[in-house]
Order: sequence, then structure tokens, then C-alpha cells
Amino acid sequence: MEVIKTDIEGVVIIEPRLFNDSRGYFFESYSKREFDEKVRPVDFVQDNESCSTRGVMRGLHFQRPPYTQSKLVRCVKGRVLDVAVDIRKGSPTYGRHVAVELSEENHRQFFVPRGFAHGFAVLSETAVFQYKCDNYYAPQADGGISIADDSLGIDWRIDPACAILSEKDTKHPLLADFDSPFDYDVDQYKQ
Repeated sequence: MEVIKTDIEGVVIIEPRLFNDSRGYFFESYSKREFDEKVRPVDFVQDNESCSTRGVMRGLHFQRPPYTQSKLVRCVKGRVLDVAVDIRKGSPTYGRHVAVELSEENHRQFFVPRGFAHGFAVLSETAVFQYKCDNYYAPQADGGISIADDSLGIDWRIDPACAILSEKDTKHPLLADFDSPFDYDVDQYKQ
């Protein structure tokens, strides 16, 4: 696998090594040994999957401490724009984001560390989205930032005003009105 660093330390794009022949393709979608060596040691404990239609936007979600989660995400059918926003108080990249297109064609994966809000927009007719988490889901720890916050500068490729959102996702605060539960710790986010 190839690890592509982004403008925000700790947030990386992963491109698997594909083996193509007349039968189709094969790739190793996850190897703990290789991930721990090339990205950082993470103990993933839960896998999730969602299926959504064009125009659905999910996010920007996180779980509050002590239930924080890192996520390794990928789109196995269709196409999404996936986004991670730095919400670590004191971080030199606080409020900045990384966006990457994930699709069944490019097989890319995106690693979103703890201390980031995460979301995606569905760009294809349908999208099946999978992610690994390093902590279990804890509904009492749910948090979010508004996906429609213009101050974040995210080009979702979909007008958030026309997006299909859950009721919960329409109620998240803007970044300016948000008191982050995450503090920036340089050593915690090193690759």
C-alpha cells in the first residue's frame, strides 16, 4: 500500500496495490502489520457500512472523549467526497479540512484520526461506504459540526441546501459556535 500524506499531519490517503488480470482484480484492503508500520498503530474494533443515494450528506460527526474514534474509511460501491475537519483546540491546522474522492474505481482509503470531525457527500446514484473504528459506537458521546458551515471552505460538489440530511445533522453548530472537547497533543498525532 502507498500512504499519501496530506496538508494535515496524521490524516492520510491510502492507495492499495492492485493485482489485475483477465479475471478481474485483487487487493489487500487491510493489513494491521502494514498499517501499523506505515501509518500508526491502531487497534480497530468495529466495522460499519452505510448505503446512501445521490445527494445524501452525512456528518460532520465525531465522538466526544473518552469515546473518541479514529476511522479508516472507503467507498466500495459508487463515489463519495469524504472530508475530515481538524477540531483539536490549539492545533496549527484547527478548522482546516482535507477532502478526497473515494470510489469503487480508485479503491482509495482515508484515515481520519481522533480529534477530527468526519463526513461525506454521495456523488453517485448510490454509494456503499465502509469504515473501521478504533472505539465502539457510544450514542451518548455523539457530536458534530454543521456540514453547511461556509467558514470551513468545503466544496462538497453538492449544494448543502439541497442535500438529504438526517434530522440530527441539521442541528449541529457552526465551528465558530463550537467548544471542542479535543486538545492538540503533538505526539498523539505524529505519523
